[in-house]
Amino acid sequence: MAINASPDGGDTGEGRAAIATEGLTRHFGETVAVDSLDLTVPEGTVYGFLGPNGAGKTTTIEMLSTLLPPTAGEARVAGVPVTDRDRVKEHIGYLPHESPVYESFTAREQLAYAADIRGMDADTADERIADLLERVGLLADASDRIGTYSQGMRRKVGLVQALLHDPAVAFLDEPTSGLDPRASRAVIDLISEQVRAGTTVFLSSHILPVVEELADTVGVLYQGRLVAEDSPERLVERRDGSGTLEDVFLEVTTDRRV
Repeated sequence: MAINASPDGGDTGEGRAAIATEGLTRHFGETVAVDSLDLTVPEGTVYGFLGPNGAGKTTTIEMLSTLLPPTAGEARVAGVPVTDRDRVKEHIGYLPHESPVYESFTAREQLAYAADIRGMDADTADERIADLLERVGLLADASDRIGTYSQGMRRKVGLVQALLHDPAVAFLDEPTSGLDPRASRAVIDLISEQVRAGTTVFLSSHILPVVEELADTVGVLYQGRLVAEDSPERLVERRDGSGTLEDVFLEVTTDRRV
């Protein structure tokens, strides 16, 4: 049985929805990857999107970021239908599971290239790049080629690239993957700051303490369907107030009883 947000307190933000879906569905042949997904994510909030491998999380993100067309249903991001790909792309940042970087570029070159594609003013972009690289602890390595970077360093470049243009909505898939605790803290703080500045974050992660700290609302996807949705605190409370978000996750992705 799905856990749904209650009428008197399920929403965590005010104003219009940054992300809204109705019956969003994706088939791959006869396989249903995402099944009639209804979501409403208020502006300026963090939505933690959880689910086991193969649940349909990446497919959902790819539909919302216009990389994959839905089979059925509707979705709007920043008020724009996902069928209007060019307009949606203007408003979003995306960090996929594998950081989209060129190994032959330095971090500074990679980010300058991304800023140019976005049409950012060069001087403004340089300042923003330097600030964000410093925030994630990469400024001293900004002139080194990405091919020499660790997985965690590449992850940080990918995150900076996703947030560089101050997107209205940022889709972040495992942003702290491969990071040590200090680097992870820097990334969490940066995401929190971006949200305070007005960005809506759609966060997919298997690192549940990160989701628990950042997310205003958590949705759990299982076999393509949303089986639980509420604030982290309420999800735990509805499990008799005991256990953790991990306990809730394990229960709703097995027999669907909490």
